[in-house]
Amino acid sequence: MTAMTELSYPIELQHSDILALMPHRGDIQFVHSVRILAHNHYIGRVRWRSDLALLQGHFPGMPVVPGALLVEATAQVAGAGMLGGDPYTRSMGADHIGMLAGIRKCSFKAPVLPDEWVEVEVRSRQMSPTAAQVLAELRVGAEEVASIEILVVNLPKQDVMQQIQARSPSA
Repeated sequence: MTAMTELSYPIELQHSDILALMPHRGDIQFVHSVRILAHNHYIGRVRWRSDLALLQGHFPGMPVVPGALLVEATAQVAGAGMLGGDPYTRSMGADHIGMLAGIRKCSFKAPVLPDEWVEVEVRSRQMSPTAAQVLAELRVGAEEVASIEILVVNLPKQDVMQQIQARSPSA
């Protein structure tokens, strides 16, 4: 990964770079690599293993990656791209966390199967000091399988933790 002080595009993020930038771990971490072409343009590669327990029930004998996971993958590619290559997002520092704040539009055009590589091409646009619009096209090979528009906001981690603690059963 390119040093944090200099940005020269394209920037290649491998799995270890993404883990250093993003909080996702385990089965919810879908992104294997991201190529940052500009501060607002990223291409990520994602894949879901066929042995994931979640996929065993969606649908038995006919496994299909749920649309909700395609939306989450879009948010993860956008997050890694912004944290790795958007000077404005990077300037917020580690005390902020990007959160999926809205799903504006989704169109699922073809099923995504487990073990297929999905290319997620993202373009982001800053909407306010803390919010960005994210537009994505998802492809398997040359076939477009989905188009997704979401809203991502960057919030202070402390505020998010306070909200979680206030609603936790032990509170």
